[in-house]
Amino acid sequence: MTGEQVYVSHASGDLSLVQDLFSTVKNFPVGVHIALEELESVRDRTRLEGRVANSDVVVAVLTEDMAETTWIDQEIGYAVAKGIPVVPLREEGVSHRGYASDVEGVTLDRSNLTVTIFNLLSRLRSELAPLGSLSVPNWYIRFPCTVPDCGHPVTLALEEGQAKLWKRYTHGRHLTASCEACGSTYCFDPATIGFRGRKE
Repeated sequence: MTGEQVYVSHASGDLSLVQDLFSTVKNFPVGVHIALEELESVRDRTRLEGRVANSDVVVAVLTEDMAETTWIDQEIGYAVAKGIPVVPLREEGVSHRGYASDVEGVTLDRSNLTVTIFNLLSRLRSELAPLGSLSVPNWYIRFPCTVPDCGHPVTLALEEGQAKLWKRYTHGRHLTASCEACGSTYCFDPATIGFRGRKE
C-alpha cells in the first residue's frame, strides 16, 4: 500500500471534526485530501475536481451541517460518474438522498470517536486492499525515532486484521514498534492507531 489517494468531502462546519477523524489516517502512506484544507477560494473548486478524479476512494461526511452546501452532493456525483467508490460517513439520525443513499457507510458517533475511527480505518483498509487472493494489504506508519541524536526510521506495520486490532483494544494491549538503533519502543492505540507514548 503506497500512494493511494483519499478525498474527503465535508461541510465547512465539520472541518475540525474531519481533521480529528483523519489525523491518524494521514500517518499512513496514503494521500488524504480534506476539501476545506485545500480550498482557498471558489476558483480552487476546479482543482478539487482533479483531486476527486485522481482519488481511489471518496469519503463523504454526512452531518446536519451538510445542508449548508451543495458541494458534497456534487463531489459524490462526480466520483460516481468516474467509477470511484464513495464511503458515506453518516452521523446518526442524518438521512441523505442521492447516489450515496443506498451505499453502506460508516456511522459517525461524535460521543465515541474511537469507534468511529476504528470503523473508518476498517472500511478504508477494505476499499484500498490490493486485488487478488494472494495480495495482503500492508498498512504501515514510518517515522523517525524521537530519541535525541538517534533519528533512525521506525516502522509500525499493521499486519493484523481489524478484528484482532479491536480485540487488542478491548484487552488494553497496545501495538508497539521498536527502533532498531537505540531500542526505544513506541506504543500505539490499536483502535485508532494513535500514538500513546515512548519507552526507552
